[in-house]
Amino acid sequence: MKTKLVVTGMGAVTPIGCGVETYWNNLVNGACGIDSITQFDAANLAVQIAAEVRDFDIAAHMPKKLIRETDAFTQYAYVAAKEALGDALPAEPDRVGIVMGTAMAGVATTAATQEVLTNAVHKNVGPRFVPRILGNIAAAQIAINYGICGPSLTLSTACASGGDAVSTGAMLLLSGEADAVLAVGAESILCPLVIYSLANAHTLSRTNDDPQHACRPFDTGRNGFVIGEGGGALVLETEEHAKKRGARIYAELAGWANNNDAYHVINPIPDGTNSAVCMLRALERAGIAPEEVGYINAHGTGTKTGDRAEMAALRRVFGPSGARPAVSSTKGATGHMMGSGGITEAIACIQAIRCGVLPPTLNLEEPEDDFNFVAEQCREQEINVAMSNAFGFGGQNSSLVFRGV
Repeated sequence: MKTKLVVTGMGAVTPIGCGVETYWNNLVNGACGIDSITQFDAANLAVQIAAEVRDFDIAAHMPKKLIRETDAFTQYAYVAAKEALGDALPAEPDRVGIVMGTAMAGVATTAATQEVLTNAVHKNVGPRFVPRILGNIAAAQIAINYGICGPSLTLSTACASGGDAVSTGAMLLLSGEADAVLAVGAESILCPLVIYSLANAHTLSRTNDDPQHACRPFDTGRNGFVIGEGGGALVLETEEHAKKRGARIYAELAGWANNNDAYHVINPIPDGTNSAVCMLRALERAGIAPEEVGYINAHGTGTKTGDRAEMAALRRVFGPSGARPAVSSTKGATGHMMGSGGITEAIACIQAIRCGVLPPTLNLEEPEDDFNFVAEQCREQEINVAMSNAFGFGGQNSSLVFRGV
C-alpha cells in the first residue's frame, strides 16, 4: 500500500506579511511588497527596487544574542520554522529531520563584511563571521533551539532550493529515516554585489519609478524579475504518523520531482522540454492525470526567456489532454524569493485547495499566451489538486503536487 505523506504545519515570512494567515490574506487581496530599497542606499544602482520583508520585529521571535549572531536568512528560516512547528514537536527529537534550502545563504553578510574589511584601518573580522554565513547554519540554529537531532541536510539548488527541500524531506520519510521532517527555505540576498551581477545579466526589472508594477509575469510588457526575500517552512509526516498523534492535516503531498535542463547556467531550454518532464514525473508519482490539476502556481518570474520557456513546458504537459488548469504567478506580489519561494508558493497552493480561492498574477494586463491565467484579481474556484513549480539557474527544475484531504 502506498505511503501517504501529508503537511501538518506551515510557516511564512514574506514581503507581504509574516505568518501564514497574514501572507495568504494579503496575497489573495492583491497586496504588493515591491518598493524602493530601504536596507541600503541604492541611488547609484541601476536597480533600486526590491521586495523587502518590512514591519518585521525579529526581537519578538528570537533572543537578542541569537539575532546578533545570525544573518537575515537564518532569522527568516527560524521564524518560519517556529510557526510551522507550533507548540510541540511532531515526534521524538531524534526522529525529526530538517531539510533546509537556500540559494546564496549569507551572501549579503559576506559582501558587507568584505566592504568593511577593505575600508577599515584596523583589519579584523569577528569569530562568528563564518558560522553566520554558512548555508547549513539556519538548520543548525533551528535544531539547537528545538533539540532536533534527526537527519539535517542543507540544499542549494538556486531558485529550486525550497521545492527540493520538500521533495528531499519526502524521501527521508519514505526511507524511514524520520517520522517527521521540517522543510525550510530562506533567503536574504539583497546587497549591491548581487544587484550588480543580476542587473548585468539582464535578468532584473529596472522599473524604478513604478515599483509595484515592475514585476509582470507572463505579460507582454515584462522586463525582468524583482529580488525578494523571506522564509517558508512545512512540517511533513506520513499520514499514519499524523493521524496517530491527532495532528491537523492541511493537505497531502501527493507527488514531487526534480531534474536538470543540462542546457545553460542562466537560461532554460526554450522549448521547456525538461521542465515539462519534471512536471509529468511529479504527476506520475502522484497518480494524477494532467486534466485533474486545478491550479498551477507557476515559477513565472517575469523574464522574457524564463516565462516563455515555462509556457512552452505547460503546453507540453497539459496541451495533449486539452486540460485548462488555472495558472498564476505570485511573484508580482512577493518578488522572486529565491530559495524560499518554493515553499511559500507551495503554501499558496495548499491554501488555494483549502480555501477555494486562487491567488492572482499582479500586473498581468496583456497575457503573452492564452492560458487560463488568474490575472490581477483572485478567483473563487474549488480545486482538489494544485502544482507548484520552481526553476533555477543551472537548469534546476522542481515540481510539487498537492491534493486536498
